[in-house]
Amino acid sequence: MVCLGNICRSPLAEGVMRHLVNMQGLDWKIASAGTGNWHIGQAPDQRSVAVAKTYGYDISTQRARHFTVNSFDQFDHILVMDKNNLKDVLSLAVNEKQKQKVSLFLTEDGEVADPYYDNGLFEPVFKIVEARCKQLIKELK
Repeated sequence: MVCLGNICRSPLAEGVMRHLVNMQGLDWKIASAGTGNWHIGQAPDQRSVAVAKTYGYDISTQRARHFTVNSFDQFDHILVMDKNNLKDVLSLAVNEKQKQKVSLFLTEDGEVADPYYDNGLFEPVFKIVEARCKQLIKELK
């Protein structure tokens, strides 16, 4: 799961997906990262932590990571939150195999809005992320 700073959207997706995968007994490696490096090592945004907690998910122990070219070797699927993240991640790919691992988290043209500058977006973003995580598990199982 990849977004810009790895403090709002992608930590929500990581936390929700990890929880749902564990509940189903699946042995999947789930992680998140940001295309920007300015939040490395920081906890998720408190608004993301709060909305996740409201719905029964604990993302408070996650820490921001930076997406690097090495990330392509660690994961089969790299799901990005918006088209800018898509462009940034694809620019790091060194071959077609790596490019094929990358797709938007939502369907082809769908983007998950960045709630960073709008407190009112955190809950709608959470609901979109949770619903898509449930779909992804069905699709990838």
